[in-house]
Amino acid sequence: MEPGTIWLLICAALVLFMTPGLAFFYGGLVKAQSVISMMMLSFGAMGLVFVLWILYGYNMGSAGSADLIDGWLANPFSDFALQDLATGDGASGLAGVAFGSTFAVITTALISGAVADRARFFPWMLFAGLWATIVYFPSQGWVWGFDDEGLTGWIGTLEIGDAVPIDWAGGTVVHISAGAAAFALALVLGKRTVGFAKESAEPHNVPLVLIGAAILWFGWFGFNTGAAVDVNTAAIIFLNTIAAPAAGVLGYIVVEHFKDGKPTAVGAASGIVAGLVAITPAAANLTPFWAIVLGLLAGAVCCFAIDLKYKLGYDDSLDVVGLHLVAGFIGCLYLGFFATDTGLFTGGDFDQLIAQIIPSVFVAVFSFAVAFGLGKAIDATIGFRVTEDEEVAGLDNVLHGGAAYKFD
Repeated sequence: MEPGTIWLLICAALVLFMTPGLAFFYGGLVKAQSVISMMMLSFGAMGLVFVLWILYGYNMGSAGSADLIDGWLANPFSDFALQDLATGDGASGLAGVAFGSTFAVITTALISGAVADRARFFPWMLFAGLWATIVYFPSQGWVWGFDDEGLTGWIGTLEIGDAVPIDWAGGTVVHISAGAAAFALALVLGKRTVGFAKESAEPHNVPLVLIGAAILWFGWFGFNTGAAVDVNTAAIIFLNTIAAPAAGVLGYIVVEHFKDGKPTAVGAASGIVAGLVAITPAAANLTPFWAIVLGLLAGAVCCFAIDLKYKLGYDDSLDVVGLHLVAGFIGCLYLGFFATDTGLFTGGDFDQLIAQIIPSVFVAVFSFAVAFGLGKAIDATIGFRVTEDEEVAGLDNVLHGGAAYKFD
């Protein structure tokens, strides 16, 4: 087996581990009576989106299948269930499919943080399947779709002067897309009956949050380095994936100290996530110094951004908007200023910044619109939200017939 294929499969396993890590992270942040419900939203997405990706999802962004709309959408049924690819001599192709499947799953699972403590399970599953089909499956091909001649997706082939968009591991189609969808669902479902106020939104298990953050950071090395084409590229990506989240912790807890009076463990975990999200699109195109600056910036800004929900009145329960949407935009736009050789302050001009803005804004608007429409339709037909009594009691027993903790 080729070393590149082995490396890709190892990275796929690391990224797969990130979704259980996300479940721990989210599970620790909610109240004790809704832990199982929260974690099931991630595990449910794993079950559903993996299957849909294999059946038709990979085909929708694959330039190897017949395009329905060039650069935008490929035929989902061109190789149903990957029967042709699986029976051919294509181990490296199948490894790429496996790697891509893990991105599809965690992107979808990220959205669930916005509906914590109040979403019913099967409506969430319906939303997850439809959103992945309409938004994620085709949009990942906009960035990473390719054939023998190179990139084929409209984002991958976009040219602004001498600049092309840079999105190494999914700042747009993963984090901006998930964050925009989370914002839409937060608006559709409305505020929690109990727990929206800042003083009443305490996590029930901080160690679980830290365990989840640690797993996410560990898995992110696979997330960012999986597509590296040589050792030198992999090394700079790996180092930047250390530098940015480490600086994110510092940026977040320093701001938190001056803003709220003390640095918290949840703040440190949030700083890790902010730095990881910001470095995702930029990991291969920054020097370590600029990666540190990016992490500091993302951590500091996100510490302020998560409080916007209290001022603007939308209940993004676990700060998907404040972390993933905000840090995703920061990471993508930062490249317009500091990308190696092409950023405005590193040898380039405004072309790179424009090339970063266009796909970032488009993906955000597209994902928000689809998620809002799907959420409204599901809520109007089968109902998306639990009753007020169920929400107050906690969702674990109501939706899943058991409790996370049993006390005598």
